[in-house]
Amino acid sequence: MEHNRNPRLQIGDWCVDPTLSEISRDGTTTRLETRTMRLLLALADRPGEVLSIDDLLTQVWPGVAVSPDSVYQAITSLRRILGDDPKQPTYIVTVPRLGYRLIAPVTPRSDQPSAPPPQPPVPRPHAVRLQLTILLVCLSVAAAYLVHAYFASQHPPAPIAANPTQKSIAVLPFLDLTQGMQQGEFADGLTEELTDKLSKLPGFRVPSPTSTFYYRDKNLPVADIAKALGVSYVLDGSVRKSGDQVRVAARLVRANTGYVLWSETYDRSFHDLVMVQDDIATQVTKALSASTEFKSP
Repeated sequence: MEHNRNPRLQIGDWCVDPTLSEISRDGTTTRLETRTMRLLLALADRPGEVLSIDDLLTQVWPGVAVSPDSVYQAITSLRRILGDDPKQPTYIVTVPRLGYRLIAPVTPRSDQPSAPPPQPPVPRPHAVRLQLTILLVCLSVAAAYLVHAYFASQHPPAPIAANPTQKSIAVLPFLDLTQGMQQGEFADGLTEELTDKLSKLPGFRVPSPTSTFYYRDKNLPVADIAKALGVSYVLDGSVRKSGDQVRVAARLVRANTGYVLWSETYDRSFHDLVMVQDDIATQVTKALSASTEFKSP
């Protein structure tokens, strides 16, 4: 797609202006960093096609020596700006072990001068009263929702089951032990991947990350967390990055005794975070499935 003749693009719901390095939607304009705009345009040049990590490094960081981790971080940032959900993407899809592709429609945009907005009609008195009544009702509903949300945030989520089954496990948020704690997104992503993998095992009950993330940074006994979530087992761990290597430690704990039934440490190259997450999640899932203690506690 040629950007020079018509630099403005429509990508999904976003109007993209490479000249100003801005994107806009619904009257909201966001300015992108130069490399973030290059990344978006690189994907938009080949919509629907898979771009490898090497392709993106060449186009977005020409002549600059950076690690593939830069691509992952830039994709994560771009998704956040676009409001895209990596689990149910509408813009950027991750193709494991291959790269990324843009799935949102891309079309050239030729904006025409907009006509002056029509003058609003002068409201009548009874119409004004009706509008004020509707506004007050909406404000009351919004206030009630905010109050409910505030008090709900002060209490842990309700337990999934009063009497947890033996095949029930919660994956607590993995700790980021990297110096500077700069790998929080990777740790959270690993937690979600493990939750997703375990939830697909036949007969297993696994609380969603929405429930387990409540217990991040809360100094509570494992037995109390497991009781609140209604599970018999808890899986937790940590992430530590050093150079191009990442170390992930994971352990399986039986809630009613506090005993560690299984633990493992994984050392992997940090060249592709998506591959690292998938590989570790798969190995942990296999280890849990093969554990005699886990199957028949």
